[in-house]
Amino acid sequence: MHMKDLYEPSTTRTFTEFSQHADYSLMESLQADPQATSDGNDHKPRQVFSGHYVPVSPTAIPAPEYIAHSKILFNELGLSNELVLDEQFRRLFSGDISVAQDPMRPVGWATGYALSIYGTEYIHQCPFGTGNGYGDGRAISVFEGLFNGRRWEMQLKGAGPTPYCRGADGRAVLRSSVREFLAQEYMHALGVPTSRSLTLYVSRSETVDRPWYTNDSRATDPDILVNSPAAITTRAAPSFIRVGQLELFARRVRNNAQNSSLNELQMIVKHLIKRNYKRVIDPNLPFANQVVELAHLFRGRLISLVTNWMRIGYCQGNFNSDNCAAGGFTLDYGPFGFCELFDPSFQPWTGGGEHFSFFNQPVAAKANFQMFCASIRPLITGNKEVIARLDKIQDEFSEAMDQEIEAMWAKKLGINHYDATLVNELLQLMILSKVDYTIFFRKLSDIPDQLTTLKPSFYQSTSQHVDARWNSWLQRWQNRIKSCGDLAMTSAAMKRINPKYTWREWLIAPAYKQAEQGDYSLIKELQDVFRNPYDEQSSEVSIKYDRLKPKEFFNAGGVSHYSCSS
Repeated sequence: MHMKDLYEPSTTRTFTEFSQHADYSLMESLQADPQATSDGNDHKPRQVFSGHYVPVSPTAIPAPEYIAHSKILFNELGLSNELVLDEQFRRLFSGDISVAQDPMRPVGWATGYALSIYGTEYIHQCPFGTGNGYGDGRAISVFEGLFNGRRWEMQLKGAGPTPYCRGADGRAVLRSSVREFLAQEYMHALGVPTSRSLTLYVSRSETVDRPWYTNDSRATDPDILVNSPAAITTRAAPSFIRVGQLELFARRVRNNAQNSSLNELQMIVKHLIKRNYKRVIDPNLPFANQVVELAHLFRGRLISLVTNWMRIGYCQGNFNSDNCAAGGFTLDYGPFGFCELFDPSFQPWTGGGEHFSFFNQPVAAKANFQMFCASIRPLITGNKEVIARLDKIQDEFSEAMDQEIEAMWAKKLGINHYDATLVNELLQLMILSKVDYTIFFRKLSDIPDQLTTLKPSFYQSTSQHVDARWNSWLQRWQNRIKSCGDLAMTSAAMKRINPKYTWREWLIAPAYKQAEQGDYSLIKELQDVFRNPYDEQSSEVSIKYDRLKPKEFFNAGGVSHYSCSS
C-alpha cells in the first residue's frame, strides 16, 4: 500500500456501502410530532401542534428514469459515478424508501415552519388558519449521513404529499426540477453558498397538471393548464433548518401553545449550532453566549450571501423567512432568476412584487435577520448583558451590509476602495444604456480604453450625449485602475469576480422541453458550461451562451417572468 492511500478517502461503489454512511442526528436529537404515525403513512393535510419533524414516507414516482447527477458533489462525497445507476440507489432517490438498509431509517421526515414576509407574520397560507399546517409540503428528507467527515442531509423535492401539503399532490414537474438541479450546481461553481444537487430522475408514466404559459405568451400569469412529467430532484445540504422553523417555535413560546414549546425552541437552536456552526462556536461557552455568537455568525453569512447574489445578478424572488436557510446559504430555487437587462427592480416572479426585487434583497435580508433575532430572544430572557449584545448585533445589520456591498462594487470595478460617486454614476449609465449585467462587467474586466469595447453589452443605441458621459466615466475609472497596480493582475482579479457565463432562462427552457421528449443532451451541455462560469470556453460555447437576450424573449411568459407553479 502506498502512503498516499492512507489519506485518500475511499470510494463508495455499492448501495450497501452507501447505507453505511447513515447517521441521523436530526431524528436522534430532536422530537417527532407525538401525534404522528411511526410507519410514515402520514400524507393527508392536518395540523401539527408540536415536535420538530413528522416521520413520513415519500411516494415513489413510477418508472423512474435517470437524467443527471452532479459529478462534482459525488466526488466530494466519495461516491462512484456508477452508483447513480444502481437499482437500489435509483429507487431511493426516486422516492422508494423501502430499499433502506440498516443502519438507514425506513422512513423519511418533513418539517413544519412559520411564514413571515418582511417581518410581518402570516398564517392565512395555512389551511387551518392557525399556522400549524404550514411546512414541507413536498420536500421529504430520506437520508442523513457522514461523508469524508462532513454531515449531509439529502432531501427529495417532489416526493409526494406530507401533512403540510395543503391539499396539493406533492409532486414537482420536470421543468422546475431541471431548473433547480442546474441552478444549485451553477451557484456552487460561482462560489455562492447554496444547497447542492445530487440526482435528477423523471417518471416515464406519471404526469401532473400545472398552470403555465402558451407558446409566445405575453400574459403575466399562466394562461393554460399543462400536463408535464413528474420528476424528483435530490438536494443536499448540511441541514435544511430555516429561519421560519425557529420562528414557528418562538411563536408557540409567545402564545403558550405547549408546555414544551420553550424546550423545543432550545433544542432546535442547539441542533442548528451543531449542524451548521459546530466548527466556529465553542461548545464550552454558556448557552446564552452560544446563542449570541450564533446571531453574529449568521449575520455575517447572510450578509455575505446576499452580497454575492448582487455580485452575480441573482434575484431570489421570494425571500421570506421560510426560504431563508439558517445556515446562511441559498435555498429553494422556485421563483428565482438572473438579471440580464440591468434593472434594480428586476423581479422574475409574477407574485413577488418590488419588495423582493434585485436591489431590495438587502432589505429583505434585514427583515429575515430581525425575525431570526426575535426567534432566539426567548432563550436569553433575563440576561441583560447578553440581550444588549444581541440588540447591538441586530442594530448594526444595515451598516455591516452596506460595508460588504460597497466592498463588492469595488471588487467588480477592480478598484482598491469604494467610490460612491463612481459607482452611482455607473449604475445610472447602465440603466440609461440598457446594458446586460453579466456581459458588461465581463467586458469591463478587460479594462478597455474605448467605449466601443463595451457597446456589444448594450441593448440599445446611445446618443452622443450619453456616449460623452460614458467616456468621461471611463477616463476617471481608468485613472483609478492605473493607480491600483498592475493592469494584467487587476484584470485577472476582476474576471474571478465577474463571471463570463450567466443563467439565461431562454437557454434553459429548451433543455427542459427537450427533456420532456427524452432528450437530456442540453441538460448535460448546460452542466458542462455552468461548471466553469468564470473561464473562457470554446468559441462554440461563447457564440451560443455569451450573447444578449433576443428581442422575442422580452416580456415572454415563462422566460422573462413566470409563476411559482411547479
